[in-house]
Amino acid sequence: MAKSIEKMIASTFLEMAEGLETGSFGKRPKIALTGMGSEHGEANAMEAAKAAAKEGVDVYYIGTLEAEGVTTVKVADEEEGHKKMEELLRNKEVDGAVTMHFPFPIGVSTVGRAITPGKGKEMYVATTTGTSSADRIEGMIKNAIYGIIAAKTCGNANPTVGILNVDGARQTEIALKQLKENGYDITFAESARADGGCVMRGNDVLQGSPDVMVCDSLSGNILIKMLSSFTTGGSYEATGYGYGPGIGEGYEQLVLIISRASGAPLIKGAIKYAAELVKGKIFEVASKEFEAANKAGLKEILAARKAAEKPAASEEEVTAPAKEIVTSQIAGIEIMDLEEGVKTLWKMGIYAESGMGCTGPIILVSDGNLAKAEEELKKAGYIS
Repeated sequence: MAKSIEKMIASTFLEMAEGLETGSFGKRPKIALTGMGSEHGEANAMEAAKAAAKEGVDVYYIGTLEAEGVTTVKVADEEEGHKKMEELLRNKEVDGAVTMHFPFPIGVSTVGRAITPGKGKEMYVATTTGTSSADRIEGMIKNAIYGIIAAKTCGNANPTVGILNVDGARQTEIALKQLKENGYDITFAESARADGGCVMRGNDVLQGSPDVMVCDSLSGNILIKMLSSFTTGGSYEATGYGYGPGIGEGYEQLVLIISRASGAPLIKGAIKYAAELVKGKIFEVASKEFEAANKAGLKEILAARKAAEKPAASEEEVTAPAKEIVTSQIAGIEIMDLEEGVKTLWKMGIYAESGMGCTGPIILVSDGNLAKAEEELKKAGYIS
């Protein structure tokens, strides 16, 4: 008992000393960074790790390089690095991770955070990778909630929400305003253009008119790339915080995405973004937001929208075969065809799951079923 108290006192004094040194008090977030695979080399990632470590983050660098102030977890290659990252997360040895790609399940997508060039304002881009839903508009509705969660966790108690003027924007607006009428607390942004409204134009992207810019993940991916590398001609992502954390209802693994083109300043920003999310208790914030949205009828709004678009009577019921371990990925399928592609395999007695890989939508099957699954998807016209 005495030793336990001594350790607690020692830990408290250590935290106080670190707080005085860095200006950041409290337990230091532990964030893993996979450093291999960058187009700019490992040294670029390590530079970011060292900079973040000086600002109050315990960085676990997964790669081959070492530096003072950073904990290096040695691995031989990028594949081993990803396995080690997942192990650290699973064993709760780290609070979160920053990496260049991650296969989030459908329903989870990432909220990017950029610095807009017009006014130097921060803006959350919801979302930038992953897929909130195989249905585009349902995905954008969910993305708005994901963006609000990220902003609130990072200290913005009342973020304004704008919807990028892409296909589905008006239907998304209708659904979100219905949520608001039902009691969900959402504040809409006003476009900087003369006619206003919460549907945002390109001008609003540059100026950062909303705190949260809602869009589909493919559009968001383009936005975050352009905003982060607008001064470098696209070869080096120099500003901002990257593609952000994967967020989804019930999802509680903190993984943030950066690009292979991300430069050291942005990677440092991503590590600090991760640390803010840890300190702000993102999963508690997410739980409260989903609870509030569901209380305001989110699931009913989504179900009604789907029923209006495609009557339930026309949907064929397909039962999944017995579940298997799925480790083989099939890429090259359109996101809009993802669910039907999975059902096609189920009809053939092949167990499959949908997901997102580093290059887009994927179907996951067992190693033994890979060749047969690819053949059936080719026959059905889902992949080439």
